[in-house]
Amino acid sequence: MLVDLWPLYGLTISTARLELRLPREEELAELAHLAGRGVHRPDERPFLTPWTDGGPEDRARAVLQGHWGRLGEWSDSAWRLGLGVFRRGDPLGVVTLGACDFRVVRQVTTSAWLGIEHQGRGYGTEARAGLLTLAFDHLGAEAARTEVFQDNHSSQGVSRKLGYEHDGISVDARGDEAVVSDRLRLTREKWSRQERPAVTVHGVAACLPMFGL
Repeated sequence: MLVDLWPLYGLTISTARLELRLPREEELAELAHLAGRGVHRPDERPFLTPWTDGGPEDRARAVLQGHWGRLGEWSDSAWRLGLGVFRRGDPLGVVTLGACDFRVVRQVTTSAWLGIEHQGRGYGTEARAGLLTLAFDHLGAEAARTEVFQDNHSSQGVSRKLGYEHDGISVDARGDEAVVSDRLRLTREKWSRQERPAVTVHGVAACLPMFGL
């Protein structure tokens, strides 16, 4: 069984409407085609990833390569867990939880994309809450960090809603333009004090060695 060799295939995070898990090959293809149809409007650039470069097939292949790359480069000291977001079996996007030297530093980073037709319905907030539940309540994280362009109002809103607080800025090149991102941070203390949606996590015990725990 694949799950015996790679226990992450048995990890499932469930929220009221969503299921987060590693996609199987055909589901991965569906996620890739979803990204190919767009993750934001053509006149926007809310991410460093150039989602509007190339055609739909280029974007779809980039999703495949990103998924396979995360799995192939995995180690217990440096990992990025990219989970498909599904609603009633339909793919909505991908959320990613990452860390380096997690056993020591106990900090994670998060990132996400949703197909443009699934945005504005609260799925991003719900999926991020699922990731954070895994990080804080099951892996023992002390803090979660993310970086968001200052003009990416939807991602800013998700982070603020979940309790992230300002933690400085960073500057990146977006083509020929220098853009400022807000560094945002959510601590375990803040997470434990606030209301959050109900989340169920299954299969995490077998995965702990893969997270360096």
